Amino acid sequence: MSDRVLDLRSLLTDLHKTHRIRREDVNALLGSTRSREQAAMHPIAYIGSQKLDDLTRPGKHLDEMALTAWLAEQAGLTLFHIDPMKMQVAELADVMSYQFAKRHDLLCVKITPDELLVAVGQPFVTSWEEQLMQITQRRVRRVMAMPSDIERYRVEFYSLARSISGASGGARSSGVANFEQLLELGSLKDPEANDQHIVNLVDWLLQYAFDQRASDIHIEPRRDKARMRYRIDGLLHPIYEFPANVATAIVSRLKILGRMNVAEKRKPQDGRIKTKTPDGTEAELRLSTLPTAFGEKMVMRIFDPEVLLRSFDDLGLNGEDLARWQQMMQSPNGIILVTGPTGSGKTTTLYSSLKTLATEEVNVSTIEDPIEMVEEAFNQTQVQHNIGLDFAAGIRTLMRQDPDIIMVGEIRDLETAQMAVQAALTGHLVISTLHTNDAPTSMSRLLDLGIPSYLLKATVLGVMAQRLVRTLCPHCKQPGEISSKDWDDLVKPWKVAKPAKMFRAVGCLECRNTGYMGRQGIYEILTLSETVAQQITPDTDLNALRQTAMREGMRTLRLSGAKKVAAGLTTLEEVLRVAPPSTKYQ
Repeated sequence: MSDRVLDLRSLLTDLHKTHRIRREDVNALLGSTRSREQAAMHPIAYIGSQKLDDLTRPGKHLDEMALTAWLAEQAGLTLFHIDPMKMQVAELADVMSYQFAKRHDLLCVKITPDELLVAVGQPFVTSWEEQLMQITQRRVRRVMAMPSDIERYRVEFYSLARSISGASGGARSSGVANFEQLLELGSLKDPEANDQHIVNLVDWLLQYAFDQRASDIHIEPRRDKARMRYRIDGLLHPIYEFPANVATAIVSRLKILGRMNVAEKRKPQDGRIKTKTPDGTEAELRLSTLPTAFGEKMVMRIFDPEVLLRSFDDLGLNGEDLARWQQMMQSPNGIILVTGPTGSGKTTTLYSSLKTLATEEVNVSTIEDPIEMVEEAFNQTQVQHNIGLDFAAGIRTLMRQDPDIIMVGEIRDLETAQMAVQAALTGHLVISTLHTNDAPTSMSRLLDLGIPSYLLKATVLGVMAQRLVRTLCPHCKQPGEISSKDWDDLVKPWKVAKPAKMFRAVGCLECRNTGYMGRQGIYEILTLSETVAQQITPDTDLNALRQTAMREGMRTLRLSGAKKVAAGLTTLEEVLRVAPPSTKYQ
């Protein structure tokens, strides 16, 4: 069979014959003048960009994915989605040269001992198959993928593979030492260009993290290799494995960008990088290194600048919980605590709350370790242990700075707790965090630190425990069922009727087949009413305190999660994964 290269006219004609588009749409596109950029596009990508009405799907456009699925059916090929997180890039790039792949519009996407899976943008061009089979001594199986994905990942994969190969030969890292220097991303060039290998790899690492909505990047050295993992919606996902020397060079460049000591590899270090996401918004990354058996491990936390713009409803704090929280935040003085494990969204809650309080009439000051996100509305101070500026010293100094609201990053010791109490007693609103499993346990933690019970009664306004649950992907969630027993176990000790409709996670391309997209908070709010305060004694009975708090309106984390299950936002399994059991509340 002779090769047939796709062209715009034949594609539009076939789409009309198969009743996917109108004749007037065909005439309009054939009669229009295309720009140089549009003329260079694959015809499928160009038609998809025109947002034509899809006659087989009323109310929907004929986008590139739908067109690719249609073309795969016409060519008798399987539709394939390229997921770079599942690709062994270096191996795939070795199968054929970049010039060969570009000339025939190909990308190898999977290798087995006897077969190559090759994504094609030209399904009716097959003359290259025999040559590839002779070179690789493997069968070739063609699949259809979106032409724009093939073009994008072809450049990225070969650029990445070439950079790793070049870096393995002894690449040097370079960078700048300016705290406010912006690291420009998105500069992947043609793989044949004379690029700086490590710069290219760091560019890809950060840009891909933004694309995948990652909150943390882990670079973990092993004996011969180093693996990279991204934390996405709270769970870690393996991304890639680098040769050990390449990972060392990547960490060195990141340390330079973060104003860290590159020569010091024996001690942990912290740093920051300010950069831009692919859509042009600024983002900050917090860097942390740790010496391990096989070298320096680096973790980068990505701070979304839009966190400060999110409403409480976006965070999942609404209804009765929001009313109780806002009532506490409007108090002129006292201590408010947010508690939960690392990564439970405490910082986001604090910043969002402070943002609403930071008006022209009040002075909001913070002491943090480290400063998570820079916000102009606050006066932010970073803990520096090497010069004696710890949390307690910071609070002591802030009290002489005429503050209205003081945010303390974390209460870790007796001295910090005492200074927070002193600040609250002298008329300031103090907001801080603790690491406890639930809200009532915070009282026993402060008592254990050495704060007298009478001072807790006098200063603490309330405690909010929180967790983050993954929310269901709106594109693929489907109705599901859970048993009455599972529902009753979730809402214990309350008797709450099981809702008529719930949803389950399925998985699609939009959510990378996880079934979830994004996260929201679930909350447990304890307010220190007079009745609850009476339960706080030097020998506080936590069970009695919990029972009293529940009678006063506190709802457990699992019940908060159950409300989100009933609202179709998450699943039973997700709430059970993050929320502590309710047995202690019975």
